[in-house]
Amino acid sequence: MKKYQIQNTPFIVPTTDGKHIEEHHGKIATGNTEISIARMIAPPHWSEPFQTPEFDEYTYIIKGKKQFIIEGDTIVLEAGQSIRIEKNARIQYSNPFDEPCEYLSVCLPAFTIEAVHRED
Repeated sequence: MKKYQIQNTPFIVPTTDGKHIEEHHGKIATGNTEISIARMIAPPHWSEPFQTPEFDEYTYIIKGKKQFIIEGDTIVLEAGQSIRIEKNARIQYSNPFDEPCEYLSVCLPAFTIEAVHRED
């Protein structure tokens, strides 16, 4: 059995909010429930509802800026910066800026829609 797995074609997650999500490793793309790795592009003036995920999330900004509201604190990261957000933190992700934001997201355990707990 091989001790590696090459993922040439990511799973493109269907969205309705203009955000582009490519899952390279994770529950949907490779069946891995331990970790998910995704490249994302958040369009200008995009936002998600508040959520309280059951996973740690690491985000690395490649281009642009991304805003995080974490437990009431507002943080803006720019290209070259990264953050770790612990599971069970109430958070909102957004790009209130005029340029797209490209970033990598790593979730431990892997992202699932059932574990994200988005608010209405």
